[in-house]
Amino acid sequence: MTLSSFNYSVADFFYDLPSELIAAYPTQQRTDSRLLCLNKQTETIEHKKFKDILALINPGDLLVLNDTKVIPARLFAHKPTGGKVEILIERILDENRILAHLKSSKSLKIDTQLHLENEIRLEITNRAESLFELRFLDKVDSTLALLNTIGHMPLPPYLQRPDENFDKERYQTIFAQTPGAVAAPTAGLHFDEELLAQLRDKGVNIAFITLHVGSGTFQPIRTEKLEDHLMHSETVTVSAAVCEKIAETKRQGKRVIAVGTTTVRSLETAAINGFIEPFEGETKLFIYPGFSFHCVDALITNFHLPKSTLLMLVCAFAGYKSIMQTYQQAIAHQYRFFSYGDALWVG
Repeated sequence: MTLSSFNYSVADFFYDLPSELIAAYPTQQRTDSRLLCLNKQTETIEHKKFKDILALINPGDLLVLNDTKVIPARLFAHKPTGGKVEILIERILDENRILAHLKSSKSLKIDTQLHLENEIRLEITNRAESLFELRFLDKVDSTLALLNTIGHMPLPPYLQRPDENFDKERYQTIFAQTPGAVAAPTAGLHFDEELLAQLRDKGVNIAFITLHVGSGTFQPIRTEKLEDHLMHSETVTVSAAVCEKIAETKRQGKRVIAVGTTTVRSLETAAINGFIEPFEGETKLFIYPGFSFHCVDALITNFHLPKSTLLMLVCAFAGYKSIMQTYQQAIAHQYRFFSYGDALWVG
């Protein structure tokens, strides 16, 4: 599929963010976050609290959430020489092998052995660009059980702090079900049980897709032209039941509201042929200005990094000029940015 980027370059998606607006910690309660509301048609904005989302979503609308579960994907190891190595798992390949980013003071070679904190050994068996394949040399009954024992929550690098105990709960949505993500679908972090119950009581329908967020979501774009960027691959599941709910919502003239850019990518991947249909597999869908949306009518998202694919997706959905001006308003009103930050409604 060919998209027109309207001659935008990656540099067009830069904005200057004061460092003090990066939210290093979450709000005390999930729904305490602020909500900047952008009307796509009138290009007007309003300033609200996230719990005000209840008034913005109508009976019969379908709220679609990503139920992926963040795994404690960061491990610390050492080489036989004693050199420290940080392991960020991108994907569990099977119970003996993982795919990961490795960080160390010196470059790492194939066949190098690494010792985890509990002295379980790993060996580097292959490398593909920035990712390394490793296999366990010692028997591991369950990779997930191992991670739950010695793994650390993979907080984004821009938070510039180590993970703390509370991150195990707060860097996870309350509806997380399917382990596999190495970054949280952060728009979903604002919801608590009470708000979801209130939405259901109002007559709002709720559905879940799964997209396992990869660490590539934080990788910078290294090309000048948008169309030259190769999107990272992520695993998606959009079930037949969800597709039926979406089709019924459309028939009733109601809205499909995506919670997060991961949900947008999942739904638009499943609707890439112009209509929604079940999808299970890998997606490399890169959404930027010029993209034709077939499924999503409204969006709840966080504020994203400059020059990121996530910001480009939001610009595609609401219009480049409108979003870049909205971001300037968010900065002027001192909204909190990124994973633990405030939220944006576009409808």
